[in-house]
Amino acid sequence: MSKLLTVFGATGHQGGSVIRTVLADSSLSSQFKIRGITRDVSKPDAKALADKGVEVLSADMTSVNSLVQALTGSHSVFLVTTPTFTENSDLELTQGKNVADAAKKAGVQHLIYSSLLNVTETTGGRLKDVPHFDHKAEVEKYIRSLGVPASFVLPGYFMSNYSSIGMIRKGEDGVFNLAYPVSEDSKFPLIDIDADMGKYVATALKNPSKTQGSQILAATDYYTPSRVLKEFEEVTGNKTRFVKVDHETYKSFMPGYLGLEMLENHLFIEEPGYFNGQSLKESQDLLAEAGYKPTTWKDFLKENKAAFA
Repeated sequence: MSKLLTVFGATGHQGGSVIRTVLADSSLSSQFKIRGITRDVSKPDAKALADKGVEVLSADMTSVNSLVQALTGSHSVFLVTTPTFTENSDLELTQGKNVADAAKKAGVQHLIYSSLLNVTETTGGRLKDVPHFDHKAEVEKYIRSLGVPASFVLPGYFMSNYSSIGMIRKGEDGVFNLAYPVSEDSKFPLIDIDADMGKYVATALKNPSKTQGSQILAATDYYTPSRVLKEFEEVTGNKTRFVKVDHETYKSFMPGYLGLEMLENHLFIEEPGYFNGQSLKESQDLLAEAGYKPTTWKDFLKENKAAFA
């Protein structure tokens, strides 16, 4: 009899990646039926999932009772919470804790949470305005306190940031620019979130005894901005330029509080590091044991050349 895997954010980048990976993996697709949780079950992406045999439901993330109903019968759950990028909002924290409480009440046997490090604690308060990291870390801490069997997958810096939000942008002179408030030697752990997040979650599903209670660092490698641009040139044939900008200028690229949050996010990457200097080797070994390979930056560029045109 198949077990039920419930996936939050089913039509988003992370949840969608999990569903695609499980459906494409013969060992997992034979073990698990999938229930997808999304805000709007009527939108085309949700209907497309239903056409693939996914049970699609909506749930009120502010109601534990609603979430218990959504999780009833679930053996495993993938949870990703959505940041607000607004000052003094605890919505992501509240919703994450609500799902954890519901998972406890529903008797979920394996909760896989998309987590991150606590920037405020890791930097001793030097950087305290990155709530989309801190809140995820606080939800992870809460899940651990409840005793729910859980694995924690920490996604790296999205490769899609360079294309979808124009971080590598063509200038008037035809040169592609990358502007950062950090040095070009800073280390960014890159992940193709759409292609690879599901691989790391699937690794946890395949090896719960190895991953429960642990953090899986989901990134293909550490890339400096210099390497990002060098490989961009090699794949696309376009010239590039790194631009180091001051803090105030970088904040001005984005409106309001978002500018401050993104500035401190990048300062955290520079020092002490996105994963606080941790090696990716253990997580890469787990991924390989589960039969998966991560997408490299060059792979991503080859697949997404048109996005930079």
